[in-house]
Amino acid sequence: MKYLNILAITMALFAFTACKSGKVTGMGAEGRVDTLQYAKGLIITHFNGYSTVTLRDPWDTLKTRKVYVLADKQTLKERPGFRDTLTKKGILIATPVERAAIYTSVHAAMAEQLGLMDRVAGVCEPEYITSPGILQRLESGAIADLGNSASPNVEKIISLNTEAIIASPFENSGYGAAEKLGIPIVEAADYMENHPLGRTEWIKFYGMLFGCRERADSLFSATKQSYEDLYLKVAISSYHPTVILERKWGQTWAVPANGSYVGQLHRDAGAQYVFSEITGSNSIHKSFEEVFERGCDATFWLMKYGSKEPLTYAVLKREYLPYSNFEAFKQHNIYGCNTLLTTYYDDITLHPDWILADLIHIYHPEILPDHQPKYYLPLED
Repeated sequence: MKYLNILAITMALFAFTACKSGKVTGMGAEGRVDTLQYAKGLIITHFNGYSTVTLRDPWDTLKTRKVYVLADKQTLKERPGFRDTLTKKGILIATPVERAAIYTSVHAAMAEQLGLMDRVAGVCEPEYITSPGILQRLESGAIADLGNSASPNVEKIISLNTEAIIASPFENSGYGAAEKLGIPIVEAADYMENHPLGRTEWIKFYGMLFGCRERADSLFSATKQSYEDLYLKVAISSYHPTVILERKWGQTWAVPANGSYVGQLHRDAGAQYVFSEITGSNSIHKSFEEVFERGCDATFWLMKYGSKEPLTYAVLKREYLPYSNFEAFKQHNIYGCNTLLTTYYDDITLHPDWILADLIHIYHPEILPDHQPKYYLPLED
């Protein structure tokens, strides 16, 4: 049995690492390319005096969406004409960025964990921020409220001497008046990565922006090691309970793709997702009947929600009576993550290992018997 377990762990680790992007570090005529183990949406290349970060289009990976050219501020001062040369290669960003406008709570939390809260000039939609540190700085005025991310206060962005805007891109949409400011907009497309650690690895890019790449590398390495250790604990189990995710919103049910980082998280936690055939990164909208047909007998049902009050079985039943026909409802195997009262979205980029531990505790409680759930809690009656 001991040797079978070792063999199983070895095979699991091979399968786990096989999903890495396969980029190769090397130095050629076009520069030295960083090895990125999980992130597939960006390519980091270093040249003499500057670096480029090439973003693949998440919706058409054969195309390049943006090329950012990062050069040290002091280098740009010392080399006359260098700025003009670099602007022809892509969107020039003078580093380190010392004043950033950040549109999402996810990336504001990332800046905090990098120890860079003093670099955050303003944030959008502070009502979705759960970090006490960022909320305190908002209250004191050290961080400005920029309003809605779809139409931020551009006058305030200008007045803050903003050097870069960090925003999450969406297909076929732009950034409105902010695009006319002449301030570089960094498209933080990490949420489109297929693997949770792919999202985490974007921290290397953000570390380059803020001049703390070494600290960013250290954070990634620690999270990667923790995540892989957790995965190997559950990989040898032959038990794979079935699970359905989220719930109906309006007339349809947004079903996460199995190929998304969400699907990967649940697979790595040892569950069998009932919509395993859905590839890609985007959610697919299905009718309630389609979800019920596939997931009526699923062992577990996990969902995220945002509410000041906890979601209960009674609330769920009042919301939509047919929910009570799911086996997971009948057996009280529903777990909810309240994104307003937990730091799920603050942690998902840099600490997917913490979320993975919660999921393993649900699907395989014997593996992490002492784990204290932080995000997903059993629904109450």
